[in-house]
Amino acid sequence: MRWLILAGLALAGAAALWWVLAPGHRDGAGLLPYRDAATVALGQQVYAGHCAACHGAALQGQPDWRQADADGYLPAPPHDATGHTWHHADRQLVAITRLGTEQLVGGGYKSRMAGYADVLSEAEIIAVLAYIKSTWPPEIIDRHNQINADAALSGG
Repeated sequence: MRWLILAGLALAGAAALWWVLAPGHRDGAGLLPYRDAATVALGQQVYAGHCAACHGAALQGQPDWRQADADGYLPAPPHDATGHTWHHADRQLVAITRLGTEQLVGGGYKSRMAGYADVLSEAEIIAVLAYIKSTWPPEIIDRHNQINADAALSGG
């Protein structure tokens, strides 16, 4: 009888782990709980303290963000619907935030986007990205969810 209980607990634990790690479990597609008010509120606070200085208080980015400056760096892009943040699957956005663009892209790519792995927890990174996503119009959210679904199907 004891082994049956242990087997049941193991199965329940495996199911819970799958639920946490499976792509798309939170909002139908992706990792970001952008409908969760507490997570979004935390993300807004973290964004204000760590991201807004470059990406703008209103997620507007820096002027001429598509044009490299004299040193070869692109200005910080917007994270609102006019930017390209929503073109990337959640896992890639988390990786960019965690590692920084230079490390992720490699090949001598120049970016002032530092990695935040030693500054923010994984939960804070997810919260910031959830906050950003929560500000997008529904049609952009739908497109982003499809990008996440496509990435999950391709293993990305």
